[in-house]
Amino acid sequence: MLYMVIERFRDLDKMAERFRNQGRMMPDGLNYHSSWLDPEGTRCYQLMETRNEQLLREWMSRWEDLVEFEVCPVVTSAEFWAKRQKS
Repeated sequence: MLYMVIERFRDLDKMAERFRNQGRMMPDGLNYHSSWLDPEGTRCYQLMETRNEQLLREWMSRWEDLVEFEVCPVVTSAEFWAKRQKS
Protein backbone atom coordinates (compact mmCIF):
# COMPACT_ATOMS: atom_id res chain seq x y z
CA MET A 1 0.00 0.00 0.00
CA LEU A 2 1.18 3.51 -0.78
CA TYR A 3 0.87 6.31 1.77
CA MET A 4 1.24 10.05 1.34
CA VAL A 5 2.68 11.20 4.64
CA ILE A 6 2.43 14.89 5.45
CA GLU A 7 4.86 15.98 8.13
CA ARG A 8 4.59 19.26 10.00
CA PHE A 9 7.83 20.05 11.79
CA ARG A 10 7.61 21.09 15.43
CA ASP A 11 11.32 21.92 15.58
CA LEU A 12 13.05 22.00 12.20
CA ASP A 13 16.58 22.36 13.59
CA LYS A 14 16.28 19.38 15.97
CA MET A 15 14.56 17.30 13.30
CA ALA A 16 17.31 18.09 10.76
CA GLU A 17 20.03 17.24 13.30
CA ARG A 18 18.45 13.86 14.09
CA PHE A 19 18.06 13.13 10.38
CA ARG A 20 21.74 13.97 9.73
CA ASN A 21 22.86 11.78 12.64
CA GLN A 22 20.45 8.84 12.32
CA GLY A 23 18.90 8.95 8.84
CA ARG A 24 15.23 8.16 8.32
CA MET A 25 15.22 5.41 10.98
CA MET A 26 12.82 3.24 8.98
CA PRO A 27 12.15 -0.36 9.94
CA ASP A 28 12.79 -3.06 7.32
CA GLY A 29 9.74 -3.45 5.12
CA LEU A 30 8.92 0.27 4.99
CA ASN A 31 10.04 1.86 1.74
CA TYR A 32 10.64 5.54 1.04
CA HIS A 33 9.94 6.66 -2.55
CA SER A 34 10.35 10.43 -2.64
CA SER A 35 9.68 13.64 -0.74
CA TRP A 36 8.93 17.30 -1.33
CA LEU A 37 9.10 20.27 1.03
CA ASP A 38 7.11 23.47 1.00
CA PRO A 39 9.22 26.58 0.27
CA GLU A 40 9.17 27.64 3.94
CA GLY A 41 10.46 24.26 5.16
CA THR A 42 7.56 23.75 7.55
CA ARG A 43 5.98 20.73 5.83
CA CYS A 44 7.27 17.68 4.04
CA TYR A 45 5.25 15.40 1.77
CA GLN A 46 6.61 11.85 1.55
CA LEU A 47 5.48 8.90 -0.50
CA MET A 48 6.00 5.72 1.51
CA GLU A 49 5.11 2.10 0.81
CA THR A 50 4.59 -0.96 3.00
CA ARG A 51 2.51 -4.11 3.17
CA ASN A 52 2.34 -3.75 6.95
CA GLU A 53 0.82 -0.50 8.25
CA GLN A 54 2.29 -1.24 11.69
CA LEU A 55 5.75 -0.51 10.24
CA LEU A 56 4.58 2.96 9.25
CA ARG A 57 3.33 3.56 12.81
CA GLU A 58 6.62 2.27 14.23
CA TRP A 59 8.60 4.69 12.05
CA MET A 60 6.36 7.64 13.00
CA SER A 61 6.79 6.84 16.71
CA ARG A 62 10.53 7.47 16.29
CA TRP A 63 9.83 11.03 15.13
CA GLU A 64 6.59 12.06 16.85
CA ASP A 65 8.39 14.21 19.43
CA LEU A 66 9.57 16.50 16.59
CA VAL A 67 7.02 15.93 13.83
CA GLU A 68 3.21 15.92 13.55
CA PHE A 69 1.98 13.38 10.98
CA GLU A 70 -1.01 13.13 8.68
CA VAL A 71 -1.24 9.86 6.72
CA CYS A 72 -3.33 9.37 3.58
CA PRO A 73 -3.50 5.97 1.88
CA VAL A 74 -3.20 6.53 -1.89
CA VAL A 75 -3.19 4.56 -5.15
CA THR A 76 -1.64 5.54 -8.45
CA SER A 77 -3.87 7.16 -11.05
CA ALA A 78 -3.42 4.12 -13.30
CA GLU A 79 -4.55 1.76 -10.51
CA PHE A 80 -7.54 3.93 -9.69
CA TRP A 81 -8.79 4.18 -13.28
CA ALA A 82 -8.15 0.51 -14.04
CA LYS A 83 -10.21 -0.50 -11.02
CA ARG A 84 -12.97 1.96 -11.94
CA GLN A 85 -13.25 0.56 -15.49
CA LYS A 86 -13.79 -2.94 -14.08
CA SER A 87 -16.77 -1.77 -12.01
